Amino acid sequence: MVDNRYATALVIACVLSILATVYLSVAVGTQHWYQYSSPTVRGASNVSELRSLYEEFMDGEFDEKTYSDTLFRLNGTVGLWWRCVLVPTNAQWHKQRDAKMMLECRSFTLSEQFTPKYKEPGNHNSGEDMLRTYLWRSQFLLPLVSLGLVVLAGLTGFCACLCRSLTPTLGIGILHLLAGLCTLATVCCYLAGMDLLHRVSMLPDKVDGSLGWSLYLALMSSPLHMMAAALLVWAARSHSQNYYRMSAYRVA
Repeated sequence: MVDNRYATALVIACVLSILATVYLSVAVGTQHWYQYSSPTVRGASNVSELRSLYEEFMDGEFDEKTYSDTLFRLNGTVGLWWRCVLVPTNAQWHKQRDAKMMLECRSFTLSEQFTPKYKEPGNHNSGEDMLRTYLWRSQFLLPLVSLGLVVLAGLTGFCACLCRSLTPTLGIGILHLLAGLCTLATVCCYLAGMDLLHRVSMLPDKVDGSLGWSLYLALMSSPLHMMAAALLVWAARSHSQNYYRMSAYRVA
């Protein structure tokens, strides 16, 4: 028999866990972690330059310098798996004031996720930047670890429900705590990596960068996982203490 307090705590923890997992999944699958705002371009020479950047971005080989410059100049957004630019639908857009725009995206392949970063982006002779390389790889791997821990916790909780036991609750809470820490570490790695990128690749004039809603979703999922973990640990510890007290009372 489970006390109503513990049952309530478990239900709230489940709801928090589901919300956190949905937030993190959406954040990982979308590209709005960081976004750039570029000024409107006028002039045939500038238009031709941007068109060549866009073509290289969409069809060229993977190069950090190339895609970063394109993101800077074409109102780009970049996430964990996607990089996108905002381009006009009409070829004569530079002659129109209110040209319609659309988002064109390319995904980071698995091999691109593990491509080394260089001290000077685009210059392979400048030497590998180990800090940026491992920050990038960490921001890619850590959310997958976090989601894996939540799935493991969910399977454990399902088995515990079938067995009608609260014994695994402490372990499930610890898994949620680790998942929250991994998510928080993902956001920290991403922000540190973007800051280092902007130090070695200066933003053009009148180009501004800002955090996107995908990053905030990931940031919100971390405390939700931690709150779920706190409730689960509290329920496990309190139930265990009451169980031992009742056992001692019966023996006495």
